[in-house]
Amino acid sequence: MGQIAQQPTPAVGGVTTPAPPAEPERVNIVGAWVHRVTMDEAVDHIARTLDAGKGGWVVTPNLDILHKLTHDNSFAELVEPSSLRLADGMPLIWASKLSGNPLPERVAGSDLVWNICQRAVHDNRSIYLLGGDEGVAEKAKTVLEEKYEGLRIVGTHCPPFGFEKNNEEMDKITDDLRRTNPDIVLVALGCPKQERLIEILRHQMPGTWFLGIGISLSFVTGDVKRAPAWCRKVGLEWAHRLLQEPKRLAHRYLVIGIPFALKVLIFSISARIRGSSASP
Repeated sequence: MGQIAQQPTPAVGGVTTPAPPAEPERVNIVGAWVHRVTMDEAVDHIARTLDAGKGGWVVTPNLDILHKLTHDNSFAELVEPSSLRLADGMPLIWASKLSGNPLPERVAGSDLVWNICQRAVHDNRSIYLLGGDEGVAEKAKTVLEEKYEGLRIVGTHCPPFGFEKNNEEMDKITDDLRRTNPDIVLVALGCPKQERLIEILRHQMPGTWFLGIGISLSFVTGDVKRAPAWCRKVGLEWAHRLLQEPKRLAHRYLVIGIPFALKVLIFSISARIRGSSASP
């Protein structure tokens, strides 16, 4: 069940501050939850929360992140405070349908980047790009600003490897974010590194939205080619990525991913029959 929306509160000068939107309905996928939203609804939720003067945290579970949520208690506890969880993977959509509690559509973080930038122009919101390989964030800034006239990307930063263990590097990140004061930060560091950083930053900037987007900035720049639309629609984007980076992704997709996907789908069918919501 979503939370009950708060009532608007009068602000200084008699101006009414909009109430933040209610939390969207949660859907259980093999023991982990995601929100039942479309892409448009997710973007609108972020925008309306900002209008209310509040920030938040987006996590985009795909099959790999779902595995972490159901098999790694420390990771599950880390992201439990997240504000919005978007089903970024067709296996999650299939599982929800098989369990009898269907999600409306896949809401991929890679697509969210474009949609949130478009809405940011409309609402005059500022964006910061954090992460990616060296030079990717700055290149993505150019691509996005050329596509969306009036888009305000107020800063970019690609922290070096091991930055999270270096106090000086962590200070650089927080200092630049305080200086630029963005409404939205797109954090492209991969899971779980980006989630660990967001957990730190969100307390320092409670009025900012932090979106964990993985490799998405490299998709924006074209440094990494995204799978064709038909491939994404039928749930084969993982195969496309595997062909691009077989050494790095073979274990994740072949050893962990495929067996876990089969377990998820089988469990979803049996859970529908039993009415169970336990984790496989």
